[in-house]
Amino acid sequence: MPDFRGLKDIDITFEKDFFPKIFPLGSQNGGGKSTLLQLIFVLLHCSIDEDKKPFIANMLQGFKIADGQDKRVLAIIDIWDGENLVKLGFNCCKKSPILEVVFDEDIKSEDSIDICYYSSAPKSNNNQEPNTKLQCHFTNQNKERVQSFLHKISRKTFLAAPSTQVFIFLPQHSRKLLFKQPSNGDNNYHGILESARYKLRGLFTYDFLAVDLLIKSFKDARDRDFREAIKTGSYGNSYQTIIKELNLLLGNKRINLNEDFSGVNFQLYNNGETIELYPEDLSHGELKRLSIYVWLNSRNIKDAIVLMDEVEIAFHPDWQYQIISDLKEWAPSNQYILATHSYELCQALTPAHVKEIEPKLIKQES
Repeated sequence: MPDFRGLKDIDITFEKDFFPKIFPLGSQNGGGKSTLLQLIFVLLHCSIDEDKKPFIANMLQGFKIADGQDKRVLAIIDIWDGENLVKLGFNCCKKSPILEVVFDEDIKSEDSIDICYYSSAPKSNNNQEPNTKLQCHFTNQNKERVQSFLHKISRKTFLAAPSTQVFIFLPQHSRKLLFKQPSNGDNNYHGILESARYKLRGLFTYDFLAVDLLIKSFKDARDRDFREAIKTGSYGNSYQTIIKELNLLLGNKRINLNEDFSGVNFQLYNNGETIELYPEDLSHGELKRLSIYVWLNSRNIKDAIVLMDEVEIAFHPDWQYQIISDLKEWAPSNQYILATHSYELCQALTPAHVKEIEPKLIKQES
């Protein structure tokens, strides 16, 4: 990535042969870690679906091409597909001066795919018509194969982040709402973010227990057991398995599903006594760890690119170290890129796993 917002000359390799495939990405505050994860996410998750392309246009608004040039490189992403290295070059191009109407009249190239149009005008000028297009350029590849690959990778790219993060792929006016008093309805930042989550199925915010995902996991397990009964005459054990796994995460606490599937409740088992727990009885860290597990399980996230921003928030230093083992156990086939400030998290892996961008983390004294 040559130059995007605060990111300059970024060139990082996440080695395909490393195990575990978990890579902390560190820098001081303001280094651009979140920007990097969000750009990777929208380019890979949104480039092929028409209803998601506005999120790319939102992020690129104001990304200008210098006078005298007709193209600017946004990013080059190389992805190993199991057999070959697929090189995707994302380039921004000016509107052809010889055309008067729209980009669609441009001569179609056999080595590139048009993704979306956006305005390179300053962000204060929200009414400017799109005058720049983003293309995905490729070499030594069949165009249909690249399109198929983009479809596949869009379903295999995920971003998890705190909802308090500023998501720069949301509309510019929504970000400005962060500096205004919240209003009712969808005319506030968090309402707009919630609406975006329904369109961006790969986006997850892990601030609180994701009850909807948790109930979905229970229902999916129940349905698998029922299908097993139809097929074999005996119910499967998917439901009991997920209950057992969740209870292992909770230690001496237990989770139970309401009979009508309307919610969940928790109980504490202590010296033979059963005590009902309320939401305030579970720590933020416990709920977050449970949410991450449920998210990976309910979405069946495997063989995927999982981008996680500030995963260590609300975790005790021991749990910051432990989350690496958790991810390796819960879904080991994924490649994880973790934007982090946590030394404990980084120390759970080899130094070669840890990637840094400027300004680099200040090393702790022993």
